[in-house]
Amino acid sequence: MPGKVITMQKAIELVEPGCMLALGGMTLYRRPVAFVKVLIQRHHLPGKPLDLTLLAFTAGYESDLLVGSGLVSKVRTCYFGLEIFGFAPMFTEFSNNGLIDIIEETETSISMGLRAQMASVGFMPGLGWLGTDLLRLRPDVRTIIDPYSGEELVAFPSIQPDVAVIHALKADQDGNAQIGDNKGVDIELSLTARKVIITAEEIVPELSKADLVSPCVHAVVLAPKGAAPTSCHPIYPLDAEAILEYTEQVSDQVSFEAYLSRHI
Repeated sequence: MPGKVITMQKAIELVEPGCMLALGGMTLYRRPVAFVKVLIQRHHLPGKPLDLTLLAFTAGYESDLLVGSGLVSKVRTCYFGLEIFGFAPMFTEFSNNGLIDIIEETETSISMGLRAQMASVGFMPGLGWLGTDLLRLRPDVRTIIDPYSGEELVAFPSIQPDVAVIHALKADQDGNAQIGDNKGVDIELSLTARKVIITAEEIVPELSKADLVSPCVHAVVLAPKGAAPTSCHPIYPLDAEAILEYTEQVSDQVSFEAYLSRHI
């Protein structure tokens, strides 16, 4: 196909060692699982660490695969888990053993950081975090005085992912895409990341409307069932049995490697 359509193998080459990788979707909905699996296939090798900083508004199954594969050194998210299925086993294992750095985030700090980047400024002021211990945990987040009211505010630093991967219901060959009603912060990611990759259930000649627009998108990849086993409403639901199988079979690095050998 012409336009911005490339193969999945070409798309993962855009993820370079040490970069900040942002994953779109929410919890167990519309996650770029197919992209993550191919990234693991390419880089889950001895002596080839990617040393990624993983940014996700909420992190789930796909993020746990990345952490367990040793491709992530830092995590930035306000939630990491599998909803009613419990804890994310590899994130729990790695964090409990000090194998990854966790940068404390909340919904406010991520959304404000992305908004700052969208506005091309170094920070976005707000009232969030005042009176909490989060400022002690994040010394890089500072307070300022509003020059007009004299009020104390928190200055949330801007966030710019190097690569954002967002799974879409439909996309055209130029990169316009529809992502459904549960958008999370995907629009913000598409406007702030240096490179934006869309994986799509379907590539169509033209869209009547778009949530993500072509000028922000660098590559489009055809990926039917690319969010499975997470859901991609209204195309297919969450595969609860597959998520439950993951939580039942994976508890440590040995069981995770066995899971990878069967599923990836």
